[in-house]
Amino acid sequence: MRKLSRIPGAVLSDNLAWYDPQEHPELVFGLDWFSRERLYRRLPKSGPEPFPESVEQLAWHTAGAQLRFVTDSRSLTLRVTLSGPPSMIHMPATGQCGFDCYLNEGQGLFYYATTKYPNREVDQTIRLFQMPDARFLHVVIHFPLYQGVTKLAVGIDPDATIFEPWPFADDRRVVFYGTSITQGGCASRPGMCYTNLVSDTLNLPCVNLGFSGSGRGEPVMARLIASMDNPALIVLDYEANAGYDGLRQTLPAFLDILRENRPDTPILVLSKPRYAQERFETALRKARLQGAAFQRDLVRERRERGDTQLHFMNGARLLGQDFDRCSVDGVHPNDLGFWRMARTLGPVVNRLLLRNEDIGHA
Repeated sequence: MRKLSRIPGAVLSDNLAWYDPQEHPELVFGLDWFSRERLYRRLPKSGPEPFPESVEQLAWHTAGAQLRFVTDSRSLTLRVTLSGPPSMIHMPATGQCGFDCYLNEGQGLFYYATTKYPNREVDQTIRLFQMPDARFLHVVIHFPLYQGVTKLAVGIDPDATIFEPWPFADDRRVVFYGTSITQGGCASRPGMCYTNLVSDTLNLPCVNLGFSGSGRGEPVMARLIASMDNPALIVLDYEANAGYDGLRQTLPAFLDILRENRPDTPILVLSKPRYAQERFETALRKARLQGAAFQRDLVRERRERGDTQLHFMNGARLLGQDFDRCSVDGVHPNDLGFWRMARTLGPVVNRLLLRNEDIGHA
């Protein structure tokens, strides 16, 4: 058994010992400014410059946030206040507002246990598990993808303890910047978002900066990402929101800003995946090919000029040959789509982090 550091400060109520993660930021991951601001928010509230209005609002959605700890409690309960109830018609409430629970008994693998979500009431107390006997469990709880979390408390048995989590394989984070697909639309539950799947598979912390309809490559976002502490890899996946013209206008400058502040950090430019309608609407296919070619050529040109830490991956590879089966609406992935994205992208991320290999630019 690994040495564990006990977390103090439980409040006894309702026959449970309650812990407030806002008082224990060492348990919260995926929210880079949480330890400073103690807000369940993906961007700093007190940043040096304003964000686009839609990005400002979507920053309160907790996509990619994780609560991680070890406990010997037989039961685990959440007391939750959300910003709003489930409201999306093309995404399950479990994905929009749910909390996923994964458990590890020490064998190195996490296993999915359950998903719970508040109903129409935004204030809820929800039981995640009740075990027949006490054992040490490493717990990972994925936060809602398309809703805000105002308050959260974790309840365990009064005779049990919460300990700090086991460490990731690497303390550095993989930062994903992109669109609604990056944010997690339309996964059936938070753990199926591709950034969370990559995090779980590679045992790496990931930061999800996907903003539905609003990842457009603005300079303020490039400056923010460039200022983040010690990123292991930056993935740029915003083509679908910017469009071809927007991409041509923003991507060179975005890369310039990143390189000015992060000259040695690997960057992966990822073009958008195939949409189902491409089989019948040739204009969609031509537009995707045009965007992919621009990104590939830009990366190739900069690599030839010496930026060997810059890479391109064609998003057409992400969903496989039967890509039309991988979405809920022809665009946003279902769980099959996200699983394939993670299965394809995860090894590429791993290669870039471990060996900085040239992954090719086809």
